[in-house]
Amino acid sequence: MQLFYTDVFVLPLPAGHRFPMEKYSRLREALLSSGDFAAGDFHLPHAASDEELARAHDPEYIHQVSCGRLSEKAQKAIGFPWSAGMVERSRRSAGATICACRSALSNGGVAANLAGGTHHAFRDRGEGFCVFNDAAVAARAMQAEGRARRILVVDCDVHQGNGTASILAGDDSVFTFSIHGARNFPFAKEQSDLDIELPDGCGDDAYLARLDDGLATAFDLARPDLVIYLAGADPYHDDRLGRLALSFAGLAERDRRVLARCRTHGIPVAIAMAGGYARQIDDTVAIHATTIRLARQILG
Repeated sequence: MQLFYTDVFVLPLPAGHRFPMEKYSRLREALLSSGDFAAGDFHLPHAASDEELARAHDPEYIHQVSCGRLSEKAQKAIGFPWSAGMVERSRRSAGATICACRSALSNGGVAANLAGGTHHAFRDRGEGFCVFNDAAVAARAMQAEGRARRILVVDCDVHQGNGTASILAGDDSVFTFSIHGARNFPFAKEQSDLDIELPDGCGDDAYLARLDDGLATAFDLARPDLVIYLAGADPYHDDRLGRLALSFAGLAERDRRVLARCRTHGIPVAIAMAGGYARQIDDTVAIHATTIRLARQILG
């Protein structure tokens, strides 16, 4: 199972910033120290090119990001100040999901971006800690390269994948499924091909029942050649930015059900980590690490 990492590309953040950048390096360290993965399983991705990004993003927006011409308002919406490091990391994160898709399709199994899941980025703007939409960029790349014709995006982050839904709206070849908190960010939702909205405090049993229904519908309608799975850690009950109440066991079972359904249908899977903002960063790292270990057990 190939794992693509971007934590060596530094994103300078102001002191006290709420985004836990260190979770990415700690995740890679946790996987490597677990003994389940060798150093050769970890790979640096390429930086997504303008051509790759432009299949999902407006060329003028790409230019503004690349040349440091984002307005103060645009930077505030993203949540990061502009820097050369921000550009490099954002391109590499999109490149990592492209690489994970290629690897999963080549091997008929699974691969992962140990970051990514930047599903709030729209065609012409970023928001919510997201600059480029790696899932949309990667889906369009696989189609352009002739590797996959139909793609299913399964988004289990606690926040709706509004940017993904917007970019891919009207594209019958990419099916977007988002299961998320009804009252959480973004407060103005877009329309995915399938949205399941959950009430505050939704726990394991109710979540898993709704997930099963959604997966059955999504696979039936999408008929995918590839699944891109956004395995957010933020439905966790002690997440600072989530409003759901899943346990460690519930999140592991979520992953198991998504991955097992992909195995049953014989569909390769590319995983992106998406959100995770637990009060204890070790909890976020443990949730993400469980996702990767389960993926290897079930599909690797």
